[in-house]
Amino acid sequence: MKYYPIFLDIKDKPCLVIGGGPVGARKAAMLEKCGAGVRVVSERFDDSFGPLKKKGVCLGKKSYEKKDMEGMVLVFAATDKARLNQQIKSDAEAANIFCNVADGPDESDFILPSIVDKGDLILAVSTCGSSPAMAKQIRQELDDQFGLEYADLLKLMGAVRKKLLATGHAPDAHKKSFFALIENNILEWIEAGDINKINTILKDVLGDGYRYEELVL
Repeated sequence: MKYYPIFLDIKDKPCLVIGGGPVGARKAAMLEKCGAGVRVVSERFDDSFGPLKKKGVCLGKKSYEKKDMEGMVLVFAATDKARLNQQIKSDAEAANIFCNVADGPDESDFILPSIVDKGDLILAVSTCGSSPAMAKQIRQELDDQFGLEYADLLKLMGAVRKKLLATGHAPDAHKKSFFALIENNILEWIEAGDINKINTILKDVLGDGYRYEELVL
């Protein structure tokens, strides 16, 4: 295994993107979606940064300087200048900050997988940089296979878990209840939008007080 797979909590963590083109915009958009404090440095920004600025992404219209890295958790070198990207990587390494170099997996401390985002269900696909096209194809196949009903199911599961914990239900005992919900094909009825059937399953497995419209809707 070439890379250590990890899901990183970057909420409110400062992250730096250097590059004002479409690649930099995509990096910044994903960071912002995950709740990071995003700063982008570039001498020029294309139109794709307009929506990001409205979302609070900090845009510094300037040349990159090493001091831009101060306090950052992650750095993304996303310029169209190979030499500059190499300098950014070198500066990040000296500062002990993980750096991703756009289109340079062999030069990066980490790479970004293809993502399927279904709410709390996140599927990440990587070919370790060998074939981005294959990663994209597999991601599309997974996106077709796992619909938004999985996001709804996990939203329900999270609400059930929270309510069980509030009533003093032992965490180890949750597994049996959750497996029972799945084995009763609750996903199928969520996809069908049959709330009455969902509530019947919830009552059979968990007892009174668990209604879909109160937990999720």
